[in-house]
Amino acid sequence: MTIQERKAIPVPQVEARAPIPPQNLRVPGPTPVPPRVLEAQAAPMINHRGPEFSAIMKRITPRLQYFFQTTSPVLTYPASGTGGQECAIVNVFSPGDHVVSVIVGNFGTRLAKIAETYGVKVTRIEFPWGEAADPAIVEARLREISDFRGVLLTHNETSAGVTNDIQSLAAAIRRVSEDALIVVDAVSSLSSIPLEMDLWDLDVVFTGSQKGWMVPPGIMMIAGSERAWKAHKEAKLPRFYWDWTSARKVLETSWQHPTTPPVSLMYALDVALEMMLDEGRDAIFERHVKAGEYVRARAQAMGLELLATDPRYASNTVTAIKTPEGIETKALLKKLRENDNIVLADGQDHYKGKIFRIGHLGYFSQEDLEVVMDTVEKRLGELGFHK
Repeated sequence: MTIQERKAIPVPQVEARAPIPPQNLRVPGPTPVPPRVLEAQAAPMINHRGPEFSAIMKRITPRLQYFFQTTSPVLTYPASGTGGQECAIVNVFSPGDHVVSVIVGNFGTRLAKIAETYGVKVTRIEFPWGEAADPAIVEARLREISDFRGVLLTHNETSAGVTNDIQSLAAAIRRVSEDALIVVDAVSSLSSIPLEMDLWDLDVVFTGSQKGWMVPPGIMMIAGSERAWKAHKEAKLPRFYWDWTSARKVLETSWQHPTTPPVSLMYALDVALEMMLDEGRDAIFERHVKAGEYVRARAQAMGLELLATDPRYASNTVTAIKTPEGIETKALLKKLRENDNIVLADGQDHYKGKIFRIGHLGYFSQEDLEVVMDTVEKRLGELGFHK
């Protein structure tokens, strides 16, 4: 058959590209990107095997170690937070290993499913959405289970608006097992909420650029303790792209990546880390504390109910609010998006349509949050809700 005889694939007819309108983006990720960071991404492309890229990595890596609070190397991968979950599992466990997954929401469930996909045996300790994991209950259950290789934890569960007390959970785990590998999903916490990897004796910690780091999606950062690196050398799960050894070797010999990195995103992270250091770690944490307190107080003053049951564990990066009876979550979010350019998030899994979530992490101002809460109150009133 000649080219002339073969039926040609027609040129696709698609909608015309339209400019993205300015938005008050208040989902728990991706988060708004500061103008300085956006501008950095427009820099000319460079050779990812050249000295310019190595110079970027020489700045980024120790700064990430500072925010992780670890002396271990922090590896960066082109990936999302889910990539971090998979990377953590395949680098330290083997088929048939037994791990315990402490679950308080959707992302804890996802981490457990990834482990099971790779042939790891998973025992779940589950808490209702809206509740943080109770260290005493976890410790008691671990003593009953007794034989386990690792424990999987979520620091900040964006699906439920809850932050686990990782320091207390890690201490409880260590009272049961000094050698268990503690794996922490810190995708929506690290950079915005205090986390001390070395001091708290955590073994694997990972995060994602699209949350509190003020960078578009696409970079996953992960670090392993000495205990984790020892386990890595013995781990038998299949890995190539995610292999820590190859990533660390190239980083330490040439300050580069073993595969092609997202160069423009690394420009962005380089600048974002400078901005974060200028603000200061403690100041960042305090800003997020105030943001969480403000959003929760405003919601409750409106007569709304939070999903988080205990204010001590309510997240300072995302607030989950129960949609009032008689109000459709979809209608509220549509009205906010189309009339006000305010973008909030629906619930996930069995809470889809039952809650809405307001992100307050990374790059935001107090005015941004005030506009959101004022407008939510107005639109809920129009939909028939009154305190």
